[in-house]
Amino acid sequence: MADQNGGMSAPWLESKTPVAPPTAANPTLRQLVYAGVVTGAWSAVLVLVLYLIGRFAGTDFAMAWWGGGDPTPMPWFVFLLLPLVAAVLFALASSLARGIAHARALVYWVGTLLALASLYPAISQPSLGWPTRILLVLMHLLTWFLVVPQVARIVGDSEPGLHEDRNG
Repeated sequence: MADQNGGMSAPWLESKTPVAPPTAANPTLRQLVYAGVVTGAWSAVLVLVLYLIGRFAGTDFAMAWWGGGDPTPMPWFVFLLLPLVAAVLFALASSLARGIAHARALVYWVGTLLALASLYPAISQPSLGWPTRILLVLMHLLTWFLVVPQVARIVGDSEPGLHEDRNG
């Protein structure tokens, strides 16, 4: 893209150091999985803290699974593992968007829609009281806040025009 002086223009030209990062610096699958593990682990720890606060306050986390009869209590390790697994799976799926235009926005909005869709089972349970629903919504929001924007930013670093080839 040319500017008014006939030279090239790119988002990085307005930087204090107007040198684009090399193409080799694009995020790899390993880096995305690492980001998923780190953000998922932080989310898991904070979700577990919310779970413990809820349990000490007397909130029961009993859900009926897949339309099954009686609600059963969810064990504590579900609250530890679920954010971590969700973050790593999201990072793996986000790797499919590397190198395409608008990858950052695509990953951000798909992640947001997935987070909203995952709220449905928590909110629609007739057996859950409102304190449990509120805590589950807070847990979902916390995981979304820690995982989705970070993974979207990393994937967005691979968008075309944000780097240059340095073969010579």
